[in-house]
Amino acid sequence: MNSVDPQPQDDSLLKFIDYARSALSPEADEDPDPNGNGSETARPSWNWIVSRILKTCSAYSSGVTAAILLSDLSQAWHEQNRDRPMKKMPECVRELRKKHKRRKLPNTVTIDSIYEKNFLSLKSVLEAVIVDVYVLPGNLLVSEVFALVFNVMLICCFIDIATRFVLGTKIYMLSLGDFWSTNTIDLYLHQKYYDLINPTNGILNKGRQIFLTGCYLRASGGGSRCPRLLPTEYLVVLLDEDDDADAMLLAAQFCSDTFSSVSLDAFSKNVYYSLYARIEHIGPLEVLGESGTLQRKQITLVDDDGTKLQFVLWGEQVVLTNLLSLGSMLALDKPYIASSADNAAGTSAEVSLEFGSATQLFLVPVVQHKEQLCIALRPNRRQGSRLLSTIDPSQSTQVSQVSLPCDSHGSIDFSSYPFQSYVSDLRDKMTGVSLYGVVTSIIKERCTTEAIFSLKIEDTSGAIWTRLHFVKYWSLGRLSLGHTVYISGLTCSMTKRKGFQLNRCHNSLEAIWSENTGGASFFNLSCLPALLNSSCLHKLTKLSDLSSQTTCTQIVHIRLEMAQFHLSTRFSHAVCGHLVTEQPMGVSECSFCNENCDEVVRTFHLKVTLADKSGKVLAWCTGHTATEILQISPDEFFKLPEEEQFMYPSSLHNERFKVAIVNCNREGSGSGDALVLETEGTSWEITRALKCD
Repeated sequence: MNSVDPQPQDDSLLKFIDYARSALSPEADEDPDPNGNGSETARPSWNWIVSRILKTCSAYSSGVTAAILLSDLSQAWHEQNRDRPMKKMPECVRELRKKHKRRKLPNTVTIDSIYEKNFLSLKSVLEAVIVDVYVLPGNLLVSEVFALVFNVMLICCFIDIATRFVLGTKIYMLSLGDFWSTNTIDLYLHQKYYDLINPTNGILNKGRQIFLTGCYLRASGGGSRCPRLLPTEYLVVLLDEDDDADAMLLAAQFCSDTFSSVSLDAFSKNVYYSLYARIEHIGPLEVLGESGTLQRKQITLVDDDGTKLQFVLWGEQVVLTNLLSLGSMLALDKPYIASSADNAAGTSAEVSLEFGSATQLFLVPVVQHKEQLCIALRPNRRQGSRLLSTIDPSQSTQVSQVSLPCDSHGSIDFSSYPFQSYVSDLRDKMTGVSLYGVVTSIIKERCTTEAIFSLKIEDTSGAIWTRLHFVKYWSLGRLSLGHTVYISGLTCSMTKRKGFQLNRCHNSLEAIWSENTGGASFFNLSCLPALLNSSCLHKLTKLSDLSSQTTCTQIVHIRLEMAQFHLSTRFSHAVCGHLVTEQPMGVSECSFCNENCDEVVRTFHLKVTLADKSGKVLAWCTGHTATEILQISPDEFFKLPEEEQFMYPSSLHNERFKVAIVNCNREGSGSGDALVLETEGTSWEITRALKCD
């Protein structure tokens, strides 16, 4: 892949992204740390800003202003960055924060946010530190029980607390803090974990870290003093293998049993196990049963001997997966042993593990390593950057460093990379990569039952083939050659491919995108309605400025001319928006998707002359864009008498529009019959149109 330094192109969206990034963190851009000291100044990543802007544009099709976008970005960035230095953090939390290396779990909320919103979702995660352990005093106990008794939604929590009150059992409370909050919040400890509280050797003590989810919030208000968390059994205790006491606990309690020793017969005779294994895979959420109400998640665990077992969660238990992460070590005390045949776990093992009424979970989280990357700030564009390995050493550049997360396999996560990534930057073992470029080819992969498309994306530094894996079928709407796209969540790896010469295999870089992967998104900017209505994101151009070298989407004010006007109604595939061809026996085939399709809709195919004061261009369009230009639906047009259909185009002469136009002339792209059929040799496609009054 060529290491060509991409030159700045006249793209208003890219310029606004750079402007927004500077506005959000001006202090980060003023000092790029030319000495390469690896400054950790908080700044929004390029990927985060683009995704946020495009999501806002998708939500407001009528258009946005620079002020709206900057306000939305500022608010979202403030919400995301509450983990700044605290005013009054408990000392034990402050000390742990200094050596805190984990990344936040996806659904983590802060204690401060709970106080602000007076709300907590059952799927939310708290990454907490125990600040204090105490017993609820008797006079407060009565008021706490009666405060809950009338809330039917909290009946299970009430029963747990009320039973202990009636039986005279102590009710233990944990005062919790976190690394991002000044407030603390109290939790009624579930009775299941009372054996972990012991003045001499208990592990639920001050300074212990825990994860918890599935919490009900007893909100403040109505006479109550402050919010409290009601008992939840979905709690995981964190252990540190470098801590002597935790290491002794793991060795004494969890290292004698192995997966091979687990026996269903022994379990039926009240033999309990304590197991220790690595989390290898967390499966997707499965919905079972005829009514579709039973949920299940399967987690693949691997012990030190390499033996695998499935840890199966059912119903409400699936929220526990919010506390787990791949590569972490999980210790299970007293798991329920089930027959794999009975729960259809889909494993060759005879047994599987489940979260039972006596099960307690302990976790040694995977340490999130970071790798220092040297980057060169390009002098011709301050906000741009290149990985140092792609820069010509003779060029005069400033060098800085960026710390990015790195997993145990050496893959570097680029989702927080502060600058724009280019094709020439891509290397093996990159994850969370985002690209901004133009589509030059699309091919549906054959010989597979999966919905896999190969998409060639080109930017100013080069081009790369990406493989798009869809859950069922193409779900990105209409996409064609020349369209400008933004794609995030790419994974890059070296794969062996068979070459055309001598049938030899060679290594090549492959970028893979999966629809259901976290952080994966795809935006087609050329068809984004808000692009036409948002002057801050585009610059009007003239038809005379269009050339064969034009890459990004252009916005033009035009009028229609009847010099060349060809209109027909055809059928398109409702799923992807591309034209279909009629096959024998009345079968419709979509050459884009390479499949027969039942869902077809009538559409226009229009070729028309666009004109402005500087020149004229012949362009084509279809679908919603053609309907917008013609001001009539395909079905309504089809019902008109032939004479009216023939005369209809004359009514559009000199009508004025603002249009988005792309260069769809991509020679040798091998894009398939469907796209060739649509372009019909025309170099320009109108991807969006808005009538001007």
